[in-house]
Amino acid sequence: MSDPAVAPYGAWASPIRIDDVVGDLVGLAEPWLDDDATYWLEARPSEGGRRVLVRLGADGSLADLTPPPLNVRTRVHEYGGGSYTVAGGVVVFSNFADNRLYRLDPGGDAPVPITPAGPWHFADLRVDPRRLRVLAVREDHSGAGQAKAAIVAIPLNGTASPEVLVSGPDFLAAPRLSPDSTRLAWLEWDHPDMPWDGTRLRTATFAVDGSLEASALAAGGLEESIVQPEWSPAGILHFVSDRTGWWNLYRLLDGPALDPLGPMDAEFADPAWVFGRSSYGFLPDGSLAAVGRFNGRDHLFHLRPEDLVGEVESPYSEFEGLCVAPGGVVGVVGSPAEPTVLARFDPATLAVAGVLRRASGIVLDPAVLSIPEPIQFPMPNGRMAHALYYSPRNPDFVAPDGERPPLIVQSHGGPTSNASTSLDLGKQLLTSRGIAIVDVDYGGSTGYGRAYRSALNGAWGVVDVDDCVAAARFLADRGDVDPERLAISGGSAGGYTTLAALAFRDVFAAGISLFGVGDLETMARDTHKFESRYMDRLLGPYPEAADRYRQRSPVHSLDQIRCPVLVMQGLDDKVVPPSQAEAIVAALASNGIPYAYLAFEGEGHGFRGAIAIRRSLEAELSFLGQVFGFMPADNLEPLDVPGLEAWQATARLG
Repeated sequence: MSDPAVAPYGAWASPIRIDDVVGDLVGLAEPWLDDDATYWLEARPSEGGRRVLVRLGADGSLADLTPPPLNVRTRVHEYGGGSYTVAGGVVVFSNFADNRLYRLDPGGDAPVPITPAGPWHFADLRVDPRRLRVLAVREDHSGAGQAKAAIVAIPLNGTASPEVLVSGPDFLAAPRLSPDSTRLAWLEWDHPDMPWDGTRLRTATFAVDGSLEASALAAGGLEESIVQPEWSPAGILHFVSDRTGWWNLYRLLDGPALDPLGPMDAEFADPAWVFGRSSYGFLPDGSLAAVGRFNGRDHLFHLRPEDLVGEVESPYSEFEGLCVAPGGVVGVVGSPAEPTVLARFDPATLAVAGVLRRASGIVLDPAVLSIPEPIQFPMPNGRMAHALYYSPRNPDFVAPDGERPPLIVQSHGGPTSNASTSLDLGKQLLTSRGIAIVDVDYGGSTGYGRAYRSALNGAWGVVDVDDCVAAARFLADRGDVDPERLAISGGSAGGYTTLAALAFRDVFAAGISLFGVGDLETMARDTHKFESRYMDRLLGPYPEAADRYRQRSPVHSLDQIRCPVLVMQGLDDKVVPPSQAEAIVAALASNGIPYAYLAFEGEGHGFRGAIAIRRSLEAELSFLGQVFGFMPADNLEPLDVPGLEAWQATARLG
């Protein structure tokens, strides 16, 4: 083996190509088991991000069930989820283009629409086999103002209009039918709460005609988040509640009495940005498989009502979806060393029993992979902040003596979300070229209990920015990174944190904003229903707290940004409109700050198509090389950053 070559950080030639990130990579989501068949969704960048429903039969046969142009996705809450269901081989799914529900029978030639064309969106689907109908959350966009929520019953033959079963609350989710089809459980909440703030779990009995009788409150309230209600095979209602400060599992016994299952300082759910999330299920012997998160990663547990069996050793640190059914256990899972997979688990031991689908066929040399290091660093108020640090790694290269790598501080979206330990080829693309990354779980992130999640209340744009700055300084002080070459990057809410850090702090030498929020007042006035009151807790009610919104909005302080910025935006974004990005780049231009702006036709809130993904990766690498003074080893499409050379000359003189 030859000695490693000497090259500056960022200029290393990497075996991980941009084509590896874009090529055969697919997104895996929403696993489902029906009898002996396994179903899942594949988001394919090569098809513009189209989501395809795939079926794996017991005989090993593999089939795409939804040919082009069908796209199995829903617009409810804009983020969707719960976009299909299967019962007895009958599939019902939402098509993204027209928002209609379609039924596909076993062996059927083509899907048949069962809802009329119109201003209705459907999600969180479940079949009611006794009454030959499907239950769904429906958003009605027909009237003025915000969409109206309802739980509806839709005949499987599509011959009648949907029947409204539940309406009134601002938001409804998780209609779950008891095993004997006699009762329904669901979640509801009202503005200004988000589902991780306060929700109510209600139940009702079906009348003879299929309508619901008067409902009863089972659990929940203004300061208790209930998520993921499910009925056990014996008809006992289970759910996850954060009443102790941690999202733990409970069952509702006669009395009524809430019985905790394996209480611990761990989160057995994640924030309900999308419908249909599942982190637990019922095994044939009456026990439960459950996923709990602590120390910045997921852990698999085997729970019994009587006691905690314990953690199951698993090679996976992220469980994006867990489906437990009489036919077995499957999950979309990830680890730091391998691309995401759809895995099968033994229902008796929960040991890995096989891989059904890989998100990517790429095989990487472990020597080139940067495995995240969990780090903690103290904040001035005594709170500990958390992050995952990815150091540069490539066995074929070393940096010149005395050089330290540039660092990208990544701030995740949400902001109620968390950093992931799953292998991210986009991260490895950079670390294998000599660029360090720290993915920050700033105050407000999930996985650390309700108190940590609440740290951002009233402090968005302060706590998140402080934690990102502190992560960079911690690594610089530790000697890991170059304190003069610090960049910050993020998308959506992470884009807001990026812009706020650039406008309100003088720490970073570059910034990358992907569909980031620049004007908080515009978001408060114009965003979609689900998030329209999100900032009531993060900042304060609007317009009463309008002064705070303006003070925290980077768009009003862009004259304080003193470093180059790369801005990327989808032109079909309904969450953060393109006007926000356009206002930011206009201000940067007028202030003489170097910037690059890439806008992508046909892309929404998050890039799904191969063209946008490829170009954004190339642009990021080119931008960092130009700003931080290294020449990437790749043959990249040029990125024009007007005024950069003059700015750099001025900065050197300064």
